[in-house]
Amino acid sequence: MNYLANGPSINEESDQTRLFVRMQGRKIYEYALKNVPGAIKETIEDAKLSIEDIDKILIHQANAKMDYAMIDRLHKLYDVKDYDHSVSPMTVQDLGNTSVATIPTMFDLIIKGKMEGHTFKDKGNIVMTSVGAGMNINAIVYKFP
Repeated sequence: MNYLANGPSINEESDQTRLFVRMQGRKIYEYALKNVPGAIKETIEDAKLSIEDIDKILIHQANAKMDYAMIDRLHKLYDVKDYDHSVSPMTVQDLGNTSVATIPTMFDLIIKGKMEGHTFKDKGNIVMTSVGAGMNINAIVYKFP
């Protein structure tokens, strides 16, 4: 997959010997929407749970539109049309793309009461999931103490 690659700037007037990370944004978006919701569902089911058992979904955030679409598709896989959108808190609007730090940052902010309207339930189930460089998809279910 060549959705992420190093290459010169698209600005032809810049130093063409310098390399930058270049991505095919639409292809990455389509890949994520096609694959991430199913991977999350499989992880939830491997934990012998259902979407109704999940209290929070902490997802790596590079693009809020894509993340909302993935969460919507996940719920559609369970035939859930309406759900509480607070199940998946977002920080990308305030913090930007914090890469692999997104999930532990959100976890820490929620634990410390610094994300208004978000808490973890005692013994609640939290999905932590990401799709990142190399198009690696990761998902776990964490039982909050």
